[in-house]
Amino acid sequence: MEETMKLATMEDTVEYHLFLIPDESRDSDKHKEVLQKYIERIMTQFAPMLVPYIWQNQPFNLRYKPGKGSVPAHMFGVTKFGDNIEDEWFIVYVIKQITKEFPELVARIEDNDGEFLLIEAADFLPKWLDPDNSTNRVFFHHGELCIIPAPRTPGAESWLPTTPPTIPQALNIIAAHPEKILASESIRAAVSRRIRGYPEKIQVSLHRAHCFLPAGIVAVLKQRPRLVSAAVQAFYLRDPIDLRACRVFKTFLPETRIMTSVTFTKCLYAQLVQQRFVPDRRSGYMLPPPSDPQYRAHELGMKLAHGFEILCSKCSPHFSDCKKSLVTASPLWASFLASLKKDDYFKGLIEGSAQYRERLEMAENYFQLSVNRPESSLAMSPGEEILTLLQTIPFDIEDLKKEEANLPPEDDDQWLDLSPDQLDQLLQEAAGKKESESISKEEKEQNYDLTQVSESMKAFISKVSTHKGAELPQEPSEAPITFDADSFLNYFDKILGPRPHESDSDDLDDEEFECLDSDDDLETHEPGEEASLKGTLNNLKSYMAQMDQELAHTCIGKSFTTRKQVEPVSQTTDNNSDEEDSDTGESVMAPVDVDLNLVSNILESYSSQAGLAGPASNLLQSMGVQLPDSIDHRPTSKPTKN
Repeated sequence: MEETMKLATMEDTVEYHLFLIPDESRDSDKHKEVLQKYIERIMTQFAPMLVPYIWQNQPFNLRYKPGKGSVPAHMFGVTKFGDNIEDEWFIVYVIKQITKEFPELVARIEDNDGEFLLIEAADFLPKWLDPDNSTNRVFFHHGELCIIPAPRTPGAESWLPTTPPTIPQALNIIAAHPEKILASESIRAAVSRRIRGYPEKIQVSLHRAHCFLPAGIVAVLKQRPRLVSAAVQAFYLRDPIDLRACRVFKTFLPETRIMTSVTFTKCLYAQLVQQRFVPDRRSGYMLPPPSDPQYRAHELGMKLAHGFEILCSKCSPHFSDCKKSLVTASPLWASFLASLKKDDYFKGLIEGSAQYRERLEMAENYFQLSVNRPESSLAMSPGEEILTLLQTIPFDIEDLKKEEANLPPEDDDQWLDLSPDQLDQLLQEAAGKKESESISKEEKEQNYDLTQVSESMKAFISKVSTHKGAELPQEPSEAPITFDADSFLNYFDKILGPRPHESDSDDLDDEEFECLDSDDDLETHEPGEEASLKGTLNNLKSYMAQMDQELAHTCIGKSFTTRKQVEPVSQTTDNNSDEEDSDTGESVMAPVDVDLNLVSNILESYSSQAGLAGPASNLLQSMGVQLPDSIDHRPTSKPTKN
């Protein structure tokens, strides 16, 4: 089970491709060199935003990818974002900004679900666009989302291919017709809404907490804050083999623990907090009682220490010295560092100062992971990197203990315990609803109209849908939908062939069936045939009435709520009815209240969900109907507005 979780997490990846707009003046022989220069410029320009970012699994990176088939050489990157979907959308923001800063670049981005940008804007896509024809149509250019359209009729637009374009075709179309391929405003707004708030949103996604950690881990995190994600993942995805290394700690001894402040992402913090774990007694990591004010700090530190120990246990302490080579040995490092200084990355700090060295360490780490090819021999695993840092950086436990008195305050973690109303509000904001449209829970209950349920269901039943599935009405106030029976049947005639002119019913003979075969016959019958048809319909009504009488005495009949008699009935009629009832043993059936039964059954289903997702809530929500939590699921009268 844990292996399955591990594989599922690691498969969540996003790929991004950056192409150069075709330019005849560009020297094709130096195409690789030009792309390498662009990689250096991009990674340097966006370094101030990318360097301090804490990634869930892998960072944003770019490398040269040679041409293959019809795909030209371009810049390419892939990032495993795991459980933190915000990493993926942050990359969307970065790609969008890159194409804005470099107008000669065109970018496309997709994940293991395909064109996820179209999924985000699914409610606003044109009818013709679907997963089968969306290949090589969605791009970023000049910082805007572009969709290459399909011609309405073959040959109508000479510059549009009738089939999904190839990459070279798409690049030529974007270069020649940039204004004609701009996605609609609603589609662009849906994507922009999802990445709204960056880069300021980066700080909002962080969570700072106190942790009681071994001094070695404190020193490592000072140099490599991003290693917290690898440690959390190692603990979160641990298996029995990993835990063997934590029976007795060899690298991070519990007696060296000190209090420190650790910066997580909210996703990493939630993963660490939500897992219940009891350490092995032999490990030496004993926790104070839960009532202790520092219990949470001790628990977080214990879990994080297990993650670091697991990482170090996966590599030999005597790993190859070639992997210890400094990133400064790379020929690209000098130009990269010069670009950082030119862009004022060091903010005027004095060279050699503690803050300068800290930013330099972060830049080296960023260069190794993102600029210098990650697949090169210089790349180290997290465990090897931790062991290397422990061997090369000096730290004094006493100096680290002195910092305990000046730790920054912890962030409030009440966001972990959101109420249902807060969750609904977050979902509505994610869906793009305005704050002014939000209504308090009390107002919803006071103004709730049960007829919305029945009316929405009627609209749903009456909705004309195709073989692709049912189309749900988005708003309960939508106008009634007309149902064209002839068009509906003709549609299936084209798919299934002509309808058979034979009946499987035992109740009607051949002549009666011929009269009822189609609605067109009603217009061509002779007067005598019309009388015969009316007689047949009357017979059907009689059959139905007899069936209702029989069902009325069964459990099925009694399970329905009937409509109360509106008009008073005379005493004479009652007496006659009583006499007839006494003779026939039957009772007069009151009409079934269809609306009341519909609402009652739906609310019974909704109540049985006990607040969880289920068919009733899913169907009603898709039709725009929101049920209050405290609604009575046993209505006793016809649905009326409160």
